[in-house]
Amino acid sequence: MKLHIKNMVCSRCKMVVKAEMERLGYTPRVVELGEVVLDNELTDTEKLNIEEALQRVGFSIIDDKKSRLIEKIKNLIIELVHRQNDEIKTNLSDYLSSLLNHDYNYLTQLFSEVEGTTIEKYYIAQKIEKVKELLVYDELTLSEIAFQLNYSSVAHLSNQFKKVTGLTPTHFKNIRDQKRKSLDEV
Repeated sequence: MKLHIKNMVCSRCKMVVKAEMERLGYTPRVVELGEVVLDNELTDTEKLNIEEALQRVGFSIIDDKKSRLIEKIKNLIIELVHRQNDEIKTNLSDYLSSLLNHDYNYLTQLFSEVEGTTIEKYYIAQKIEKVKELLVYDELTLSEIAFQLNYSSVAHLSNQFKKVTGLTPTHFKNIRDQKRKSLDEV
């Protein structure tokens, strides 16, 4: 049985969901971003108990196809931006279309309709959060960050950063007390 879980966007989320499942007496075969796989089918009562336990720790079970698809889009973007160790080698529309087996126009229309923002804006927000993280860690130059996140230039990164945050990357780096958003708040 496969359960689709909303707001499960990081390794810590996976640990919390796995711990909750085990606390309830289940041994998940797989716990991935947005998904838990169990060996057995669940009764409606068991699903309700799991739903209540997950809601107490900030998650919920997604039960319709469109919502699951939107969660997959979000998880793929998060994975692409925050967990990939080298530059992004494809454009976003090709990346999502190939992995989700849907036309990008359909994906973007559905995402915008449900989320109230575009896939591109969500992607940019994730990239800016990654830039903030890298600036705070202070291990890479702005040029290296721009290259890693597939910006065409430092100027493009700086312009996009200022448009989203109201600050230049250098100013942000200097104040460092700007709080970053958790991935599920972006």
